[in-house]
Amino acid sequence: MSDDMPSARDLLSEISGHIEKHARPGMQTRINGLLLSKVTGSAGPDYSLTEPLLVVMTQGGKRLLLGDEVFEYRAGQILIVTASLPVTGQYLDTTRPSMGVGLVLRPAALAELALRAPALPRTTSAAPAMATGEADAELLDAVARLVRLLDRPADAPVLAPLYEQEILWRLLVGPHGATVRQIALADSHLTHLNRAISWMRDNYAEPMRIEGLAQMAGMSTSAFHRHFRSVTAMSPLQFQKQIRLQSARSLLVAESDDIAGVGHRVGYDSPSQFTREYRRLFGAPPSLDAARLRGLGAAPEPALLP
Repeated sequence: MSDDMPSARDLLSEISGHIEKHARPGMQTRINGLLLSKVTGSAGPDYSLTEPLLVVMTQGGKRLLLGDEVFEYRAGQILIVTASLPVTGQYLDTTRPSMGVGLVLRPAALAELALRAPALPRTTSAAPAMATGEADAELLDAVARLVRLLDRPADAPVLAPLYEQEILWRLLVGPHGATVRQIALADSHLTHLNRAISWMRDNYAEPMRIEGLAQMAGMSTSAFHRHFRSVTAMSPLQFQKQIRLQSARSLLVAESDDIAGVGHRVGYDSPSQFTREYRRLFGAPPSLDAARLRGLGAAPEPALLP
């Protein structure tokens, strides 16, 4: 770190100040791919479908459950997500707002940089699609410069792509370079799996054929099962179930009291099975859970920052 670079603490404080000023519902900003999140007083779990994303937590912390795996990240740490994943989250400090910056990880933006990054040994299995770690001062400095552009909209079209490129480079040459690189490589296990994951996300109500998904990923069924679990920490069936139930919850809160009808729309032929699995995930049967959320005025829209 150069002598004139602000400390990590000062950079986190500065980024938090920009989040205070610019965070809006929905988390989108005028800079493409840059997201800001400020959450106050959220004590209960939230359920979201992530996308490939870098998250830098600047205040507070969060615990995520992905399948059987638990991930925690706090102020000064990062979360890297490399696939669309259904996760359960819980904020760790409800006494003050939790704040974070997100940057969408786009394969096209990573591809050219990945070719310039130092070579890494080839692996025989896909890396987990979620990782946490420390944010060093160089990465925080690049993130701070990107966020500053929200106050300088005339500079953003020219400088934002350059700062994004620097952030991605820091990731590629950092401790999680192998994880991030999988997004960019056309022949990586993750890229092949993401074809099947995308189909499952978009067609969650349809019957699932493992053989078809494996063929989509260019793998044998046994290899598909193995790599899918190593990436998502769950089986394909568990993955589909999570997406179905999260979608059902949104439908029930937003528009419908027809429990059986909603269950059928998301792929359940048995109303009793739908109610049983819904209660197991959300802690209450569909009607009571939806009524409670309506009373709170809290429609469970998928969060962009996990």
